[in-house]
Amino acid sequence: MDTLTRPTLLYAVLEKRQWLRFEVFQRQLGNAGSRAADHYGNPRLATVSVTKLTFKRWLAGEQEPRGDAATVLEFWLGHTVKELLGPAPMRKVVLARVPHDASLAAVHSFDVRFDSSHLSVNGPMPGAGGVWHLDGLRILDGTSVAVQMYEAEPQGDIVVIGPEDREHLRYFTQARRRALIIAALGARGADDLYVIDAAHARRHLLMPVDRLPIPAAYRLDKLVYALLWAALNVDDSLLADDQALHVEQRSLETHLTQPRSAAARAAYPDLTDVGAAWIGSHVCASYLRRHLDTTDAAPWLWSRVQYGGQAAGWLLFPERHQVLQLMQERSADAEDAPGCVFCIPESAVKSSEPYERLLLLLTMALMESYGLTTRLYPAQVNTAEFVLAPQQRAVVADWLSPDAVWHVNSTTSKSEINSLAHALDQARSHSITSASTPHERLHQAANYLECDWGWLVERCRELSAYGISGLLQLRSHLIQPSGIERALSFLGESHSAR
Repeated sequence: MDTLTRPTLLYAVLEKRQWLRFEVFQRQLGNAGSRAADHYGNPRLATVSVTKLTFKRWLAGEQEPRGDAATVLEFWLGHTVKELLGPAPMRKVVLARVPHDASLAAVHSFDVRFDSSHLSVNGPMPGAGGVWHLDGLRILDGTSVAVQMYEAEPQGDIVVIGPEDREHLRYFTQARRRALIIAALGARGADDLYVIDAAHARRHLLMPVDRLPIPAAYRLDKLVYALLWAALNVDDSLLADDQALHVEQRSLETHLTQPRSAAARAAYPDLTDVGAAWIGSHVCASYLRRHLDTTDAAPWLWSRVQYGGQAAGWLLFPERHQVLQLMQERSADAEDAPGCVFCIPESAVKSSEPYERLLLLLTMALMESYGLTTRLYPAQVNTAEFVLAPQQRAVVADWLSPDAVWHVNSTTSKSEINSLAHALDQARSHSITSASTPHERLHQAANYLECDWGWLVERCRELSAYGISGLLQLRSHLIQPSGIERALSFLGESHSAR
């Protein structure tokens, strides 16, 4: 069809949304003007109107909207005036329903609660969705993910996106890019949002169904946000570094065969911060496997972790889980359990976001699940991360230094071992987690980290029951969700929540 005979994009958009009748268009234009007035702080926009004759000329592309009318149209429909008056594209335009004002208010309320989030559900093209920007804060690199919001109806322990959105759901999820689907309760007035990975939705929509269920457990609160924030940031950074990390891995064996080794951050200028952390974690885990022998005394780990971005590595890097398994295995013949000391001063707690502190608590739960006794020392101590086998060997395996990608060293020097043992004893004797059971220790840590223990245990139980495969579809082969799943399950098993 010739472009001159094709309808305008404005006509196609309004036809799809059933707003071609002048009276309907007037009402929708007035609503859009009110929203635009609030958004831009310009009360004039709320008074924008149009005559029936002008409306017909706009539809035909014969007259160009100007001034406040153009501002409202572009804000409302997500296109420039020039695009709207041009010919509609040849391809089929599949449009999502316009979000209810209450749903948009829920999105705004959500963003106010999370400083590292900027969620825009209105995309620049019809049916293209919006975008969610996630700041990396201190340690992670930051990322963005495509999103699309739909209205949903609560049904017991799920919310359901209905058949009226099936066509657009299939359209939005057909692309293999990373994307999230957000469900809102719209006119029902609730502020809750629910989220599911588009890849999981695509697989569900391959079946002969006309509805998309989302577990109510996937409610977008601070715990689910913490998991998404950590996983999406880490996953996307590692994907960006995929080729560079593949090349660098092949040169690591030389470093691992040396008795001590270190690499400055400046030696890896092309890697993201997450990519550099993964390289450091990989080297340190491999070094520990070579130098931590089976002993009669259980080894203890001194951790550098103070913030959520650092905790994300423990939860997602398989090498970190291998370290925990190694410590568990090396303690098989020991009378005592292995353990880990975290040094988290009150200043770090106060400067952390609530969702970051949840990641710290999940990391402690992961360690406890491997049989490690966690101790939380409320002080600032700038010591390299190390593992100590008392009276026998100390292995420095530091992958969280701000200046180095890694620093590894092994020593049997009595003076060095005694010095590190003294630091460990000091931290353990002044720990705020002194209880005899894992869940009691985690409860004590939750109180210090200002986390609602009862709420957290219940939410972990809910998420663990459903699993997180529908929430997190990781793409990099360098990370796994198993650490998160294990920590959620362990916390959810606590019987001391009430």
